[in-house]
Amino acid sequence: MRRFVEYIQTNRSQLLEEWTEKLMRMDEQKVSIYLSDQVYTNIGNEYINLLISHLMKNETDLSDKISDFAQKMVPLGWNISFIIDSLGEFEKVLNQHMTEDASKKQQVQFGWDYDKWVMPLNKEVLNHYAASWQRTVSLQKIALQELSAPLIPIFDNITVMPLVGAIDTERAKQIMDNLLQGVVKHRAQVVLIDITGVPVVDTMVAHHIIQASEAVRLVGAKCLIVGIRPEIAQTIVNLGINLEQLITKNSLQKGVETALAMTNRKIISVGE
Repeated sequence: MRRFVEYIQTNRSQLLEEWTEKLMRMDEQKVSIYLSDQVYTNIGNEYINLLISHLMKNETDLSDKISDFAQKMVPLGWNISFIIDSLGEFEKVLNQHMTEDASKKQQVQFGWDYDKWVMPLNKEVLNHYAASWQRTVSLQKIALQELSAPLIPIFDNITVMPLVGAIDTERAKQIMDNLLQGVVKHRAQVVLIDITGVPVVDTMVAHHIIQASEAVRLVGAKCLIVGIRPEIAQTIVNLGINLEQLITKNSLQKGVETALAMTNRKIISVGE
């Protein structure tokens, strides 16, 4: 082990330079297209610091440092395969340098020593990285869900929920939750569900919209479906979907005018 540490410390600059050059060449698919060369150097430098601390066993809080190291890599956008390949490239660089003038016996010994002393560190780095990545993805998913179906008050007692993108069962549940909570929170009397940004309205999507409208009615508000484009209307007719019980408008503007009328208001032009 001491041979490992002494060699890494003595040849640190050369090892780091060759390793970071390999990492940048590996980035053929532009995993990190916006990263500077210095980022690769900083990450490599920090890994070598962790490796030396691990080999010397002189850090009582090494696990915390590995966790911090892993969390720093998550925002870089590197996937787990890239991390594994990167650590493998460091092994190749170190192996090449340490065995250039060594015998076959010493080369075999290097592989055994590396597996024994370095692989445990790499395994812990990967575990922390995977956990940090999963936490980040979960938080992003929650944030996207909250933004995916916002209920926006536009006038007193009138709110709009603009929908964009495909609607599946999971998202439909989120829409329903946000809709009902928003109606109560904003004391809405009229809710406009704008489906202008929904690319396809099939039987399932229409069913979810009808359910949402019925839920709004049960909490004491009225629901308008706006943004029904001609192609959407034709699809609804061809599928035999019955929207007769719903108030529908072809644009958000028409929907707002109707909502104002339903709350005893209207838009008027004011002369200069």
